[in-house]
Amino acid sequence: MQHLLHTSFDKKHKKLSKKLQLKIAERLVLFDQNPFDKILDNHPLHGEFEGYRSINITSDYRAVFLIHQEVAIFTDIGTHSELFGK
Repeated sequence: MQHLLHTSFDKKHKKLSKKLQLKIAERLVLFDQNPFDKILDNHPLHGEFEGYRSINITSDYRAVFLIHQEVAIFTDIGTHSELFGK
């Protein structure tokens, strides 16, 4: 699946460590090859994030995206607690 990075995602991405940026790049390559690979734990979100989905970058970091016209648009990235407050 093709993906795009929203400017809000890109701004946060640039502030992360190089190690984490590399992990994100690896996960996005995997996502492009198979968006439902078990490693990604691609799942729909609920509540205020209804209509969005999330994938795992690390055990704590998540990338949030929505699908528009068969393109995944990544809109946010952060730890689970940063994104969802839990």
